Amino acid sequence: MVFDAVGTVIHPAVSAPQVYAEIAYYFGMTVEPSAVLERFIAAYRVEEAADERAGWVTDEDREVGRWRAIVAATLPGAPAGVFEELFAHFARPEAWAVPPDAAATFAVLEARGLRLGLGSNYDERLLSVVAGRPELAPLAGCVVVSSRVGVRKPGRAFFDRVCVELGCEPGEVVFVGDDYENDYLGATAAGMTAVLLVPQWQRPDVKQRIGTLGRLV
Repeated sequence: MVFDAVGTVIHPAVSAPQVYAEIAYYFGMTVEPSAVLERFIAAYRVEEAADERAGWVTDEDREVGRWRAIVAATLPGAPAGVFEELFAHFARPEAWAVPPDAAATFAVLEARGLRLGLGSNYDERLLSVVAGRPELAPLAGCVVVSSRVGVRKPGRAFFDRVCVELGCEPGEVVFVGDDYENDYLGATAAGMTAVLLVPQWQRPDVKQRIGTLGRLV
């Protein structure tokens, strides 16, 4: 069983808009978190569209570049130090929180003989986050990061690499994630069983959905 990272097994300990606003303030800028959120969403969508046009190809340089572009569009006129501090912030384990039912869920799944792993569109910073969060130790043996694969979800090559790392056929893998397009549709198209993690009032058209990680067991 493979889990997406951000939005599934880790969440910002302090919301991203708040972090952006606080770091901007430290560098002499004043911006409201609500304005940050609006600009961030727009900038993120622009970069997603660019990656889709490129066939979801990525690497570490692309990931740094896309986040640099997102920060520049979210905080116009920000000095270079803002990006550097934001990029470093989200590499720190303490910047992230793990759902309270995660550790118990992983323990039950492991006891049932399942091999667990992570499959994420993050970059190499995810490795330091996983290393610093004991709750994620059951997933640490198989961490597949798009910047190392060379293709982002929902690209088929990403899910093929997951299978290679696990030593499994697609039909033997359950992929759990919170993004309908990247996680659910991407994994399903690759021949995996997909489970969508969303509030129960969202995506009622998806039969295999859960509201919390604990529902897996």
